[in-house]
Order: sequence, then C-alpha cells, then structure tokens
Amino acid sequence: MAGEQGSGRVDSWIWAVRLVKTRSGASAACKGGHVRVNGDRVKPSHPVRPGDVVRLRAGGRERVVVVERIIAKRVGAPVAAECYIDNSPPPPSREKVAPVAIRERGAGRPTKRDRRKIDRLTGRPPR
Repeated sequence: MAGEQGSGRVDSWIWAVRLVKTRSGASAACKGGHVRVNGDRVKPSHPVRPGDVVRLRAGGRERVVVVERIIAKRVGAPVAAECYIDNSPPPPSREKVAPVAIRERGAGRPTKRDRRKIDRLTGRPPR
C-alpha cells in the first residue's frame, strides 16, 4: 500500500488509523502527555514501529493498541482497523458515564409563577 514504511511519526499514525479526529488533535495529545509508546511519554515526532504498544487517553477513556502496520495517510475505518490490534479495556457503561439529572418537582430554581408569588409575599413591585 502507498505510504507504508518501516516507521512513522506517532501523531501522524494515531490520526491515520482514526484514534483521534484531527492531526492537530493528535499532536496536542502528544504534547499534553496523553500518548505513551512502550510506556514512555512521547513527543509528536517520536517514531512508531510495528510491534510498539501505543496508549492514548482521549475522550474520557484509554485506548491501548499494538501497532501492526505503519500508514502515513488517513484511510477508511475497515483498513485502519487492520493496522493495529486493539487491547483497550471496554468503555464504561452509559449509566456510569453520564447520569441523567432528575430532580423532584419544586426543587431547583423557582418558576416565573413562583417568583411572582414571592414578590407578592415580600411586597416587591412587579418586574
């Protein structure tokens, strides 16, 4: 396949295999210390080779992948999935990630009707 080689930049590779949405996002993740190759924090230009273990913290979860093939250009999702072995832990369930805020009726901010009643009680002029 065109663009394959023995090694490549880690930011380019994690973008090409669709672990992050943008190349600049991949670079920012490396600079922020969210990318590790074989256990070491790396800069965006760090070389990545087949057999390397890449850990990426993004989107509230950790991805752990083993590099199978180096690609330099972004490819479709089915082809990208062939370039690594995914050893990531399963994502947390939706209930644990974003609990739905449920409150009892009457709790929280007063409604417009409630504010008018409060104004009448305290003797304030209407707004």
